[in-house]
Amino acid sequence: MSTTELLARGSRRLVTDGPGDDEPAAAPRRRVRRGRVGTVIIGALLAIGALATAFPFLWMVFASVKPRSESVAYPPQLLPKEPTFQYFVQLFTELDFGRYLLNTLIIVVICMLGLLLMAAAGYGFAKFRFPGRDALFFLVLVTMMIPGQVTMIPSYLILNGMKLTNTLIGIALPMLVSGFAVFLFRQFMATIPTEIVEAARMDGAGEWRIFFRIILPMSGPILAVQVVLTFIAGWNSFLWPLIIANDQNLYTLSVGLSLLNQQIATNPSLQMAASTLMVVPILIVFVVFQRYVVQGFALSGLK
Repeated sequence: MSTTELLARGSRRLVTDGPGDDEPAAAPRRRVRRGRVGTVIIGALLAIGALATAFPFLWMVFASVKPRSESVAYPPQLLPKEPTFQYFVQLFTELDFGRYLLNTLIIVVICMLGLLLMAAAGYGFAKFRFPGRDALFFLVLVTMMIPGQVTMIPSYLILNGMKLTNTLIGIALPMLVSGFAVFLFRQFMATIPTEIVEAARMDGAGEWRIFFRIILPMSGPILAVQVVLTFIAGWNSFLWPLIIANDQNLYTLSVGLSLLNQQIATNPSLQMAASTLMVVPILIVFVVFQRYVVQGFALSGLK
């Protein structure tokens, strides 16, 4: 067969096989389209779920600025026609919510001081070797398995013996230290290279200087996690303040909200204003520290 015939046959084969070669190239395009369609569907479902989850919160916020006539109107409407902040003013001028807010903030500040104690405990468990370390850490883990309601009566008896009942310190003291927080600090600080600590010791730095100047700055993500968790625990404290405090001037916001729902059950706008005052600060704190919270949980080894 001559060279000319071979070239002609090869050309015909290329022309014949040409459309078939387009099929493998079209397959990735079809997969890309399917992937985009799937992404749109998933995004739409997530958006619907997010709106359904956020709807009660939006209803609470909008209802807090509605006049009472609109809050009890039928059919109900989401957006207020004549928004007003009179119920927020009423909370602080007539219903003593300013005192409840101050008490809650004082309890949160006292609880924040416990972060240093829990961070120091986590640092000790992570970087020090001493007799009984593992046994003590096991006891810390055991406290995570005990419901808080079980320890309320012993805690009350101890504080009563110390003459701390009916005081803000007595309310905040049981929330000062958490086994879960010590566990988180220990898990995170165990990832800090020991060589850094040993180098600081060789340079003559004391343990407390190492802790405050090296360990704490490197533990920013887990500190952010604990700030959020501690703030939520102190801000939402309800059952323990209700048990330990006999004076209404020592009640927290959550206890005041419960009293409001019992005393004034005919004004939904006032109740929603108190609920908004209770919820919005937590959302603000979480939004501010959200990035650090995710990073802290990831670096601490929790899945």
